[in-house]
Amino acid sequence: MKRRPKPIKLLVIHVIMIILSIIIIYPILWMLFASFKPMTEIFSSASLLPKHWTLEHYTAGWQGVGGYTFTTFFRNSLILSVLVVIGSLFISTLTGFAFARLKFKLRSLLFMFMLMTMMLPMQITLIPQYIIFHKLGWVNTFLPLVVPSFVGVSITPFFIFLMVQFVRGLPKELDEAATIDGCNTLQLFLRIILPLSKPALITVSIFAFYWTWDDFFSQLIYLNNPDKFTVSTGLNMFLDNSGNSQWGDLFAMSILSILPVIILFLFLQKHFVKGIATTGMKG
Repeated sequence: MKRRPKPIKLLVIHVIMIILSIIIIYPILWMLFASFKPMTEIFSSASLLPKHWTLEHYTAGWQGVGGYTFTTFFRNSLILSVLVVIGSLFISTLTGFAFARLKFKLRSLLFMFMLMTMMLPMQITLIPQYIIFHKLGWVNTFLPLVVPSFVGVSITPFFIFLMVQFVRGLPKELDEAATIDGCNTLQLFLRIILPLSKPALITVSIFAFYWTWDDFFSQLIYLNNPDKFTVSTGLNMFLDNSGNSQWGDLFAMSILSILPVIILFLFLQKHFVKGIATTGMKG
């Protein structure tokens, strides 16, 4: 039997973890309380808590900049994130099932090439992709940000890899039993593999939503008109190179922008942890 840790050791571990947690969460707490401070107090006061509480940054920040409100930015982010989640689920489940269960020529070679795409920095493929999307007339639309998720590029190779490892962990006896019962390959995928892959599907959905919602670089490259801006690019409008940045409004809208991902994680935390824990490196 394993010895239980001593109370003093447990106390030290908990104290260290609490201190580290405070250090990690402090910038978010500072931004949260700064969003309730008057503009003159944000950088002039060393106190974390505001001396004078105000909601003016939330009301003014929601009005946006240049006549575009954050209602537009939140709507665009939600539409874009949901479409990317759908595309990621579609391609990762089909491709992951094919690599994990089906036998076909060059399967290992194709899987290796897919893994190689995960190792390429985004900056290497940025210019060729931009040229292609520009010639297609897709710049300043959501298509360059959505279509790659439906064809297995951009962030989806990681999701395909995750699905492959998860499906490989499912007993192959299930396939044999389904085949004996008369299931073809499509029925095996829809009736057996897909329902059992729920934890992995939720994990893919969370990651796809997070990465799309928080993405700034790609959206800054392909979206030019403010009416197409998402939350991340909308926040950038509060920054002014001349030094007249609206910091209070920026902090307030930043706090609101992280609420959707926090709420999503809280509701799906159980399935997310299960999906990560059950996705192993099985051959």
